[in-house]
Amino acid sequence: MSAVLERAARRPIRELPSELVSQIAAGEVVERPASVVRELVDNAIDAGATSIAVRLAGGGIRQIAVEDDGHGIAADELAAALRRHATSKIASLADLEGVATMGFRGEALAAIASVADVALTSRTVDAAHATTIDARSGELRAAARAVGTTVDVRELFFRTPARRKFLKSEATELAHCVEAVRRHALARPDLAFAVWHDGKPVARWPRAAGGDRAAELLGAEFFAHSRAVGVDLGGLAIVGRAGTPESARSRADLQYVYVNGRHVRDKLIAHAVRAAYDDVLHGGRQPAYLLFIAVAPERVDVNVHPAKVEVRFRDAREVHEAVRKAVAAALAAAPAERATTGDVEEAAHAPLADAASQRPLHLSTHDDVAWTLRAAEAPAPPWLVGERPSSTSTPDARGSTAPRRDDDADDWPLGRALAQLAGAFILAENANGLVIVDMHAAHERIVYERLKSAVDSGAPAQQTLLIPATFPASASEVATAEAHADLLRTLGLDLAPIGSGTLALRAVPAALAGGDVVELARSVLAELADVGSSEALLRARDELLSTMACHGAVRANRALTLPEMNALLRDMERTDRADQCNHGRPTWRQVTHAELDRLFWRGR
Repeated sequence: MSAVLERAARRPIRELPSELVSQIAAGEVVERPASVVRELVDNAIDAGATSIAVRLAGGGIRQIAVEDDGHGIAADELAAALRRHATSKIASLADLEGVATMGFRGEALAAIASVADVALTSRTVDAAHATTIDARSGELRAAARAVGTTVDVRELFFRTPARRKFLKSEATELAHCVEAVRRHALARPDLAFAVWHDGKPVARWPRAAGGDRAAELLGAEFFAHSRAVGVDLGGLAIVGRAGTPESARSRADLQYVYVNGRHVRDKLIAHAVRAAYDDVLHGGRQPAYLLFIAVAPERVDVNVHPAKVEVRFRDAREVHEAVRKAVAAALAAAPAERATTGDVEEAAHAPLADAASQRPLHLSTHDDVAWTLRAAEAPAPPWLVGERPSSTSTPDARGSTAPRRDDDADDWPLGRALAQLAGAFILAENANGLVIVDMHAAHERIVYERLKSAVDSGAPAQQTLLIPATFPASASEVATAEAHADLLRTLGLDLAPIGSGTLALRAVPAALAGGDVVELARSVLAELADVGSSEALLRARDELLSTMACHGAVRANRALTLPEMNALLRDMERTDRADQCNHGRPTWRQVTHAELDRLFWRGR
């Protein structure tokens, strides 16, 4: 070992050869053929192209040729275009801090040329003919092509065979290349894209309206099961679509985020979106979403990673909260806003982005009120806040006669109650057919949203316990209760130590006075012990409220009268996120007339 260290210590310091420097740098920019496709399409977009064709061979390993009809490169600038850190897009630090182009580093062509054979052919509008340059020899020669540029990349990684061994099969690399073009096509519906492989067309996307392009690329199913996101906060705007919780997927393969037209993978945004789905997503399911974020260029740093897939926001908290609230607001729409037909066609034409300017279109301005939870439009019936039904209620609504149809009953999205099934479900009739409601799950969501609304508007009404509930507590629980006493009070919990190793619970939210309050207190203390930031505390608060709501919701096998069932349906129609319970499970299902007809072979 000492001999090895001695030999290492005597090695001289010397400059690396320029070719090796370029190959090292290429490792950060060029990971696989799809990386080359992304960089070259970026350049084509910056060149003002309206049509871009990508021609591949061998999955992009043997050849990648990107053709555009942009403004082209002058013949006397072709050699400079292939040198490292040579670009027309920035010239000063001020330019770098306000980058509005897809590319700006001046590294892509040089990095690609260091690991592959590259030929660059271009023609400007005032040139008599096109000119080709060979990246290895630097030789220039006349060529024939229309105005625009073609970058022809052959035998990727032939100079670094060790890296070539890490590439996957041709089919896998082709799929990654097509996905790279697809991501550009989503953001730029004003441009035409085409992908060819081994001389055969693979994908073609003509110029289209924003909603039409997105519907084509993401599919009608995504638009049928997603909701529009749209908010304009002045220097920050967000538009797109957020998938419904029930359409969540097992993999995170339908999540697209763009910042000023650039596709990014940003942990901050991903966390914000996930936080918006916190109490509506079941288990480890992954939401689907398409978000376009427009922010002033000087408020976002795109010079974070050579591959340009990461960004850093000047005010990360502002962006996080804006994304979380925008997605949460889209998911919060009550069932009354979604129990109509024709949503797919409307969604497919929802405004997404004006890709030409990389700024959102048709953004509605939201003030602070738009972020708040909508309050219930009518007072809750007594049983919704923990009181028993009156003595005049019938003991069992199953088999009861349906109530008289009111004049406006057809306008109720969830219809009118018919009966209670198995002590757990409400059967109702609406204009579309039969509605089946899980009464505990639905009521749990209603109670949860009311608790959140009460906490957001101030400390909820408390019920002082006649005899404080005392319980033994660990040193950690006592310390947590003391450190977060203010937060606990905002939740309606009066919890404090009364001696060594003992906590006393003196008051709880009035709506939940009959629940297992000691267990609730233990649960929230366990959550608070693991978190420290304000965002984490907010999430812990919501988890506690969710647990409280579960304890306070109407239980299975509890008989409800028809008026009580109808009251629950009306409250669902007024409640945000009422499609799912607090754990992400569905609260109601629609069985249409057509589905009922098929069950009984009607019309055959």
